[in-house]
Amino acid sequence: MVMNEMPEARIHGGPDADGPERWDFSTCANAAGPCPAALDAVLTADPTRYPDPHHHGLREGLAALHRVEPRRIVIAASASEFVQRITAIATRLRPGPVGVPRHAYGDYAASARAWGRSCRHDDEPGETLSLQWCTDPSSPLGLKTPIPCNAAAVPTVLDSVYAPLRLKVSDARQSDLLDQVFVLHSPNKALGLCGVRGAYAIAPREATWDANGWLRMLQAAEPSWPLGTHGAAMLAAWTDAPVRQWVQQSHARLSHWKTLLIATLVQRGFTCLDSDTPFFCARPPMPTDPLRLRHHGVAVRDAASFGLCGWWRLSAQPPLSIAQLAAALDHEGSRS
Repeated sequence: MVMNEMPEARIHGGPDADGPERWDFSTCANAAGPCPAALDAVLTADPTRYPDPHHHGLREGLAALHRVEPRRIVIAASASEFVQRITAIATRLRPGPVGVPRHAYGDYAASARAWGRSCRHDDEPGETLSLQWCTDPSSPLGLKTPIPCNAAAVPTVLDSVYAPLRLKVSDARQSDLLDQVFVLHSPNKALGLCGVRGAYAIAPREATWDANGWLRMLQAAEPSWPLGTHGAAMLAAWTDAPVRQWVQQSHARLSHWKTLLIATLVQRGFTCLDSDTPFFCARPPMPTDPLRLRHHGVAVRDAASFGLCGWWRLSAQPPLSIAQLAAALDHEGSRS
C-alpha cells in the first residue's frame, strides 16, 4: 500500500457518516436494553480519576466469574483491540497465514492483512497457521463454528462475544478444548451498551504451543489504562449475577420480536436463515440496496462484506420498529 493511500474502510452496523437511524436493525445489540443496573454503574462512574492501570480488582472479579486464575485474564480496550493485539503478537511469534471462518467478523482478516498475513478459510488446505479464529456464535449467521481439533497445536481464539445473546441451547461446547484456547468476551452488546468499550479474554491454561509466552507478550503489549472508567464499570457490573440474569430474562422478549420480524419478512418474500441469536441473515426477493431504507429512517446491515452478497443481517427489534421496517419495504417495493 502506498504510504499516503487511505486503507479500505471497514464496514460495521450502526451509524454511518450521516449519523444513526431511528429504526436500527443493523447492529447486534440487545434491543431490550440497556440493562438498567449496568447503565447505572456506567453513569455513576467517576470520570475525573484514573482507573487502576492494571485493573487488579476487576481481574479478580472476572477470574472468579469464570473460575480461573486472575493471571489468565487479559483486559482489552475492546474486542477489536484484542483482535489487533493478538494478531500482532502472532506475527512476531509465529509467522504464517491466519485461519478465519468463511463468514465472520471482518476485523479478523483486516488485522491479518494489516500485518502482512494471508488468510485461509476453515475448509482450505495450506501451510501451517500462525493463528486461527472460531466463534460461538458468529456474526453474521448467529451460529457456532466449532473449535478446530488442532487447537492444542495452533494458537486459537474462540470469539464468544455473542454467547450471552444465544437464544437456543447450543450443542455441548468442546469443553476439553476450552482450556487450550483464548476465549474472548465483551458484554457491551448483550447489555445494550455498544457505546461503552471494554473486553477481556481468558488465556489458555495449557497448550502444546507456548501459551504462557503468548500471555506474557499480550500483557507486555497492553496499553496503559486499557480501560477507561466507564468501560471498567461496565465489566465490573458484568460480574454481578443480577446483571447477567437481566440478560437471560431479556431472551423471551428478543425471541418474540425475532419471530415477528421473520414473519414480517417472509410475508414480503424474504428468505430467512436460521440462527441461534436475535440476529440472522435474510435475502430480499429481488436485489435491493439496503441504503434505500435509510430514506425512511431504517438501517439494516448489508452482508456483502461477510461474503454473503445479496443478503442482509437484521436484529430483533420492538414491534414499532418492525412496523416501520415493513412500511419502508412496502414503499420501496411499490417503486420497483
